[in-house]
Amino acid sequence: MESIQSIKQRFEIIGNNPKLNRAIEKSIQVAPTDISVLVTGESGVGKEAIPKIIHSLSHRKHAKYIAVNCGAIPEGTIDSELFGHEKGAFTGATSTRSGYFEVANGGTIFLDEVGELPLTTQVRLLRVLENGEFLKVGSSQVQKTDVRIVAATNVKMFEAIKKEKFREDLYYRLSTVEINIPPLRERRDDIHLLFRKFASDFGQKYKMPTIRLEEGAAKLLLKYRWPGNIRQLRNIAEQISVLEENRSISEFTLNGYLPSSASTSSLPVVIGGEKKEGDFSNEREILYKVLFDMKGDLNDLKKLTLELLNNNDSKKVQEENEHLIRKIYGENNKNETSDKNNSMEVLQLPETRIEPVVHTPIQEDKYHFAEEIEEEETLSLQEKEIELIKKSLERNRGKRKIAAAELGISERTLYRKIKQYDL
Repeated sequence: MESIQSIKQRFEIIGNNPKLNRAIEKSIQVAPTDISVLVTGESGVGKEAIPKIIHSLSHRKHAKYIAVNCGAIPEGTIDSELFGHEKGAFTGATSTRSGYFEVANGGTIFLDEVGELPLTTQVRLLRVLENGEFLKVGSSQVQKTDVRIVAATNVKMFEAIKKEKFREDLYYRLSTVEINIPPLRERRDDIHLLFRKFASDFGQKYKMPTIRLEEGAAKLLLKYRWPGNIRQLRNIAEQISVLEENRSISEFTLNGYLPSSASTSSLPVVIGGEKKEGDFSNEREILYKVLFDMKGDLNDLKKLTLELLNNNDSKKVQEENEHLIRKIYGENNKNETSDKNNSMEVLQLPETRIEPVVHTPIQEDKYHFAEEIEEEETLSLQEKEIELIKKSLERNRGKRKIAAAELGISERTLYRKIKQYDL
């Protein structure tokens, strides 16, 4: 059995991270068997190296090795690509074609981005894993194949299963052994090593001196989160190698090549988050509170109106009236408050009395809480006002000053209401 270090040299894997070493070790151990392997990890971490290691150390190493990117093949043709098709099976099928499972018989197939497979294709793949049988598109003849399957995905499989985008039985068939590749942000000690390797490779490729990072740039390199992992690091090393004339790279120069979004952040980033129904709970609570407050204000207004009509103390009436106006309109403009206060003065006469609102309780039963039914009389304050003004003026023979004192309002207010109601 080959050592981890020799495998790293053979496949040009750089780094000494314990998680990376464990992934390589599992690959070496599982290679001699025919067990299905699922490689997991974020996009760009280098998952494609694992199936190559497994194939090269297996008894199938002299047979075909085919890598298939399932996410790059259109849904309508992926069955034909994987399993082949018969002539005339669909429009454009002018001849019989062998699929990858037929061509790679005796070898290894690497299904990259297996989480992107359509559900119908997943059913066909499950049959291959269970008994090595498949059907060409448009054919009824069962064919046999002996293929080792290594799959890889950057999809969170349990979430995909929960959303019914991936079959649970297929997941357990593929992941007999699961190998996880850690993201670059969990391999901080390997980042500078990888950058120097890429810089050296591109210097030789483009026949240019190798770029070198200054101390500040090296620190920035380690602080960056690298959401694109090794693929992103390699691309940036290539850009700098080609575009920069000065081969000593400063922190300022390197920062210009890093995406501006949270280049030094070490916090996790949520991508593709879905807004759920529960996210609106706070908005609903606020809306309910506003509605209840409005209902309370209306009830206060009704209550105060009845008290004003039944209360003989004009000073108390004005104070409560002013308090309600300030509650409704605010206290920012005192002049407006004063005008509203004057306009809402209510007429009173000792002999005029309106019965208060009657509250009738409902008996509480097994299923409902007790409620109150308010029986309210239909009141028109304007009609009552006009009637009271007329009576007071008639009783006092048109003397406004005396009538105003009797009604508990100012003479100016009485004059305005006479003009308003055309009395």
